[in-house]
Amino acid sequence: MLGFLFNDRECKELDYVLRKELDEMLFDLNDKRMDNDIKTAIEARYTIIFRMYARLASPKDISRYARNRMQHQ
Repeated sequence: MLGFLFNDRECKELDYVLRKELDEMLFDLNDKRMDNDIKTAIEARYTIIFRMYARLASPKDISRYARNRMQHQ
């Protein structure tokens, strides 16, 4: 496990970057033209990025990106 110390500005920037990445992955996961193998890889990455975001964000913000497990099966 690694630890990082961020100042307020860096936290806001990390929050922004993670939200944009989550938005892009959600867009890709909803694309009907995507292959299922690619979607599986995106879902695995989404889980990692979401967990990182959950450490910074408020519960209200987290709920925006929480995915229903049944949604992608």
